[in-house]
Amino acid sequence: MEAEIENECFQRSALLGAGTRQTKDRRYIWKPARIAAGVEPTRANGTHALRHYFASVLLDAGESIRALADYLGHGDPGFTLRVYTHLMPASEDRARQAIEAALGKESRVPLVSRPG
Repeated sequence: MEAEIENECFQRSALLGAGTRQTKDRRYIWKPARIAAGVEPTRANGTHALRHYFASVLLDAGESIRALADYLGHGDPGFTLRVYTHLMPASEDRARQAIEAALGKESRVPLVSRPG
């Protein structure tokens, strides 16, 4: 039962935009579910942290910024990119693999990392 409540909270909190329903879900579903599970409600395990986790999982899986912006209720994908760009997976390996796949061979030139 607790897993079902947590799943419902996750879906509602992450996929619905801000507003009255999200506030009620946080107060009447998410917070009581954490208490029932023996987890003290804090900012570190609240819905804000849940949204960031949701975003990081989707970005790591390759979801587009545009789709993520829609899921999070952001009107501007640029805002989503500015907030979550630090969670974007490193693209150097993917870029090298794409070129290697296109050329049909392994690269002999090491990829130089960006400073940072």
